Amino acid sequence: MKFPRRTDDLPESVIRTYTKLEAADLAAQWLDVFGKNRRGMNTKDFLWHVFSGARYPSLSGAAALAEYDRQVVHEYTVLSNQRDVAFVVGERPADKLMWDYLVFPANFAWTMAFTHEDGWLGPYFARHPDYARLTAANLARVEKEREAAVARSKGWA
Repeated sequence: MKFPRRTDDLPESVIRTYTKLEAADLAAQWLDVFGKNRRGMNTKDFLWHVFSGARYPSLSGAAALAEYDRQVVHEYTVLSNQRDVAFVVGERPADKLMWDYLVFPANFAWTMAFTHEDGWLGPYFARHPDYARLTAANLARVEKEREAAVARSKGWA
């Protein structure tokens, strides 16, 4: 499956879509965190080469998928490897949603890179250098949203 190229090709659960310019900016932000040591890696073609080339510490294969399954955030950002399509969903995107894409929370606490080389290279899971603090913030946001949903279900504003 190819990455959605148009807004009407996106999953139904999309909360927000980004413009091409915003998607490119997200990719630059992602590289600021996970690609600082990318020199010599072909990140122009594949952002995840920072992991396959051991330029950023990561888990791969089944270990990466297991760690990805443990992550809990309020919303998940999905970014195409081409850096031109990005959107936010409320549920964790599944493996093999499409080819060569990244998933991460808004604060970049971690990232999951799904590759077209799955089984040989990838998928990859990597943590932000400040993972503990950022993950704590994500869990606090999830709890706040849960409390708000309970309040709404009781008719509270």
